[in-house]
Amino acid sequence: MERISSELADDLIATAEALADAAGAAILPHFRSRGLSADNKQAGGFDPVTIADRAAEEAMRAVLAERRPQDAILGEEFGRSDGTSGLTWVLDPIDGTRGFLSGTPTWGVLIAVGGPDGPALGIVDQPYTRERFVGGLGRADWTGPHGGGALRVRDTTALSDAILFTTFPEVGTTEERMAFQRVAAQAKLTRYGTDCYAYALLAMGQIDLVIEAGLQAYDIQGPMAVVQAAGGLVTDWQGGAAHQGGRVIAAANPAIHAAALELLNATG
Repeated sequence: MERISSELADDLIATAEALADAAGAAILPHFRSRGLSADNKQAGGFDPVTIADRAAEEAMRAVLAERRPQDAILGEEFGRSDGTSGLTWVLDPIDGTRGFLSGTPTWGVLIAVGGPDGPALGIVDQPYTRERFVGGLGRADWTGPHGGGALRVRDTTALSDAILFTTFPEVGTTEERMAFQRVAAQAKLTRYGTDCYAYALLAMGQIDLVIEAGLQAYDIQGPMAVVQAAGGLVTDWQGGAAHQGGRVIAAANPAIHAAALELLNATG
């Protein structure tokens, strides 16, 4: 991977913001449009993809072809493209397509760039609400139509005071759901269904924990970089690396992370 000098960092940040702009422009004409349809990518279930997902990833890939053609790309809709720089852009054009189809504004564009050890920079962007969360390479900040500022996690240490989020009540397998419920039973408040927006809330200091299972690299790398830049932790359920997805826990601080991990891994 290229050494990330200050000049390279500036270029990566500018490119990531250009990607978010391009994706938002491709997506918004389709959001809450009547008659929007979706193809199903999952046999026996429902994993939707829309024209907006594909158009947004195509728009981002076009930006990278112009600005950073030497970098690799891993995108949810069009897979992997090789590069020579050692840097990989990890793209989820619409994280939360089910919410997108339903008209809720909690989906987002996820962008990350880094190497084999994980993201150096990430963006969670919500084009409809015009909120953007940037983390890494010296950045930990958010902007929106009603304000902005530094991202900083909060210091809740007791699970009894914690706000916990996940996307689906089912969480994953029966075993994974039972593990999640052990944490939820101790939390002050549990909420569902916000997809990537939950990680943005964690980085803002609004909530304390996000626990999920069955994630892909493109689901977590953008949010992961944002949460880490804000001072939080993102690991797998054993406390190891999470940038390839799977079972993921994002926590505001080490104390709340340790308390949740203990319950996730409890037996008997």
